[in-house]
Amino acid sequence: MDPSKRGVYPGRFQPIHWGHVKVIEWALQRLSELVIVVGSAQESHTLSNPFTAGERIEMIAAALEDAGIDKSRVWIVPLSDIYMNAVWVRYLAMNVPRFRYAIARNPLVVRLFREAGYEILMPPPFERERFSSTNIRKLMLMGSSEWRNMVPPSVARIIDDIKGVERLREIAGRD
Repeated sequence: MDPSKRGVYPGRFQPIHWGHVKVIEWALQRLSELVIVVGSAQESHTLSNPFTAGERIEMIAAALEDAGIDKSRVWIVPLSDIYMNAVWVRYLAMNVPRFRYAIARNPLVVRLFREAGYEILMPPPFERERFSSTNIRKLMLMGSSEWRNMVPPSVARIIDDIKGVERLREIAGRD
């Protein structure tokens, strides 16, 4: 494929939710391919990052299937953090297929990609107040099943299979 029509969408996806899926659909309406970068790949088993990179990759692939998204147009690449904002985009670019566009709303991420010479595609927020991985993890900790409505069905099944809610609650010191 032509890298000039490829974009990159970085995120932690802890877990992927319907808002992320809407961003992916939105991006693929504008691009030929999308590289989904699973950030903080080295992090897992914490309150902010309870799922491993492998689990998140599996969840993303399942979410794409649930949404009927053509997976042949999507790359899923894990990326560990380097904690150096000034060179982060260059580090990311060295570890993913070539791209022209960055899909982001986070002001720091937008600035970093822009400074590195990439074009920015800023998606709408897609019910950002409802669809938030932080909110989903809070609902899991509270014992509410409402989180299941915020993620694709296959993602909920994977979280059940890996005992993700139990993991999160145990990490938090809750029963």
